[in-house]
Amino acid sequence: MEGISLRTVLVTAVAPVAWGSTYLVTEEFLPADRPLFAALVRALPAGLLLLAFRRRLPRGDWWWRAVVLGVCNIGLFFPLIFLAAYHLPGGLAATLQASSPLVVMALAAGMIHERAGALRIGSAVVGLVGVALLVLQSPGQVDTLGLVGAFGSVLVSALGFVLVKRWQAPVDMLTLVSWQLVVGGLVLLPVALLVEGPPPAIDVPALGGFLWLGLVGTAVAYVCWFHGLSRMPAGAASLIGLVNPVVGTLLGVVVAGEIFGWVQALGMALVLGGVLAGQTQGARVTTWIASGTARLRLSSPPVCSWPQAAATPTPEPALTANSRA
Repeated sequence: MEGISLRTVLVTAVAPVAWGSTYLVTEEFLPADRPLFAALVRALPAGLLLLAFRRRLPRGDWWWRAVVLGVCNIGLFFPLIFLAAYHLPGGLAATLQASSPLVVMALAAGMIHERAGALRIGSAVVGLVGVALLVLQSPGQVDTLGLVGAFGSVLVSALGFVLVKRWQAPVDMLTLVSWQLVVGGLVLLPVALLVEGPPPAIDVPALGGFLWLGLVGTAVAYVCWFHGLSRMPAGAASLIGLVNPVVGTLLGVVVAGEIFGWVQALGMALVLGGVLAGQTQGARVTTWIASGTARLRLSSPPVCSWPQAAATPTPEPALTANSRA
């Protein structure tokens, strides 16, 4: 039985909201033309900080699983997405990234037998169109390397997201994220040094930008994201990721004075409509009372044939102290 609580949706949405600030922070505060160094600084310090706080290393099969997840979600994803950004027009790169929910749904169907359903697939298509209206500009120069980076980043991140659900880590989210960030950072370290050379000089604005991206845009964001993935269908969680370009567009309008017209407004409405529709597939809203407090829960009708199975909805486990963002 599929059930998605409002709290889980809101916690998961923290990730794409934080990621939406990446474009503005990178452009305004970080050293120019050092994408791999920026990715390294985002991942490795935050991972080491979380690992020092949790003080827990992988055991048994989780040594190689942590490596696979870290490579997919961080080590390969960051360089590929920067490759796409440098070799494709920004709007096209963002639109190709918006195909991620469809790829996640396809992989989830084959690897964990999670059926997305027509409404959720349609929501992903609507969201993709909305992102295109938000950011797509003139085609510009499109090369093969950029397309490989864009589609490769979508594929490896989708694979990593689905594997997080399939393997069900025996640790809290802070620990799981720390493993992935450390692995991803260690993969990025030699690549950044070989491609970009020694680290650049860091001034105060750049330091503030790196702190924001490392602590909020990476550590907090990934804890919230994997929290949602562990409690939601992969397709529903991936749709929430489409909030990313919406936030990026709004920040560009408010801070950088970028143009916002009816086309962008329509795109934003389509994106948010697709995200919301994807969370309520086959669901009914029920209200239940626990400890004297009314809570809102989205739950689908029970699939079993016994009437008593739906008598008392089971509340979603509360966030523990170790998994709160």
